[in-house]
Amino acid sequence: MRGLRTWLLIGVGVVVLLFVVALIAVPRVVDTPRIQSLIATTLSQNLGRPVKFSEVSISILPLPSVVLKDLEVAEDPQFGQGPFLKLNEAVVRLRLWPLLSLRVELGDFILKRPMISLVQAPDGRWNFTTLGVHSEPRPTGRTRSGGGGGGAVGAAGVLGGRLKIESGVVTYETRARGAAAHYRVEGLDLAVTGGPQGALTLKGDAKVKPGDVAVKISDGSLAMNGARTLADASVRAKITVEGKEIRELIALALGPEPAIDGGVKGTLTLGGTVGHAKANGEIELMNLVVTQTRPACPEPKKRSLALGNVKINAAWEAPRFTGRPVTGSVAGGSLTTNATVTLEQAIHVDLTELALKGVAIEKVLVDFLCQGYAVTGPTDDTGSLGVRLDDLWHTLNGQGQLKIGPGRVVGSQARAALGNLARVGGAVAAVLGSELPNLGSSPVEYDSITASYTITNGVVTTRDFALSGRTLKITAAGSYALASGALNLDVGVATGRAELRGKVTGTASAPSVRVAPPTALRDVDPTKVEKGLEDLLKRFR
Repeated sequence: MRGLRTWLLIGVGVVVLLFVVALIAVPRVVDTPRIQSLIATTLSQNLGRPVKFSEVSISILPLPSVVLKDLEVAEDPQFGQGPFLKLNEAVVRLRLWPLLSLRVELGDFILKRPMISLVQAPDGRWNFTTLGVHSEPRPTGRTRSGGGGGGAVGAAGVLGGRLKIESGVVTYETRARGAAAHYRVEGLDLAVTGGPQGALTLKGDAKVKPGDVAVKISDGSLAMNGARTLADASVRAKITVEGKEIRELIALALGPEPAIDGGVKGTLTLGGTVGHAKANGEIELMNLVVTQTRPACPEPKKRSLALGNVKINAAWEAPRFTGRPVTGSVAGGSLTTNATVTLEQAIHVDLTELALKGVAIEKVLVDFLCQGYAVTGPTDDTGSLGVRLDDLWHTLNGQGQLKIGPGRVVGSQARAALGNLARVGGAVAAVLGSELPNLGSSPVEYDSITASYTITNGVVTTRDFALSGRTLKITAAGSYALASGALNLDVGVATGRAELRGKVTGTASAPSVRVAPPTALRDVDPTKVEKGLEDLLKRFR
């Protein structure tokens, strides 16, 4: 045992001695100007962009390395004049064992706290897709094993097969859809390791700003497979996202209102190519709350609507995001639909196979929207909707079937319009020996509301609206403009032996009601009360 221990100590001593000798020899062995030229030429040729740094130095500890100061990779002039990548210090490790035989081989390439600028042009092209593109043919030559292919793949191969980004910052600017939006990824730690036939493996994590959404990349791979540029390289990865608050991130895309609070978590599988990536997987939006300032509401003006948790079977392929299906809850009921969001000059949202079940509609119409034509009751709705988010009330289109009840008419404007019609009943009460209920001073109760509808550019049209109660039935046919509140409705009110028909025009905030005398009575000669009706109708002209 003592002999074995002695030989082990001798072996360790020899290794330590060789290591110390190698460290001492590094400054003499490493030809700094040659290393500088090799790195600059390699990066420039493989990235297809000018690469520069202010100076090169040799560091011995903790491991022998070449240190590059003020490294910059130029931007494609089509996307701007600033650098694509900039950092104060990059480290190129030197392989230790070759140093023991006084040979220099490059190892890991480490970018410390780099600033990387990603830019998307109005036509959807990204600035990184031109990496590896050369205006002139490059001379062919041998490179190290694993360096096949262009762009980052070739550079990684020549520089030892592994690229590491530590605490990187990525700024992301999209100029698509007519306006610039800026995002930021912080704390990017990414390891890119060379594999057989020029393939790379990817692994890393980061945080997306604004907000605080963590992103993790695992099982990633990047392969040129004969592709001419980095944009054409095939990419595969598993991406997980998790964040407790997405409000600021959504506000950057959609504007400050409506504000959407909540968390997110999900797992996506990335595929396709770098220039045309695809992804699919499961995403869950948790505890969603929509908040918006409603000037028409009494205090408080800022109103909120809870949507609960929303689960999405998601797929992404630029410029389209789809959820098939999307399931969730709203106002105590359930929501299911197939959603498509198209990111073009404006954001288009299309909902097909839309189904709402058991929604307490008053939480939407009364508590959130403060609608003057609000009603209450459990609501079922099926149909489809499509809209452009930058002009919601003028671009909404769709169709569907609606059923509400039992419940009450509680909107003040609806009650006022019905009350105007009901006042005509006073003129016929003496003839009919009955009275219409007071429709203006208290909520009108009903057993059900049913309607089929179409929406064209924000104008809702129905031909078969029917409110049915034990002693009352109201029918309507016509249109209601969501943006202006303009009304054009033929309305009928029937109770007992009395039936009133009228025309409701004007706006939701200032409706105008006209009663049609020839149909104001049923089973009674209208001429018997014509004079009284004419006097009342003057009030509605």
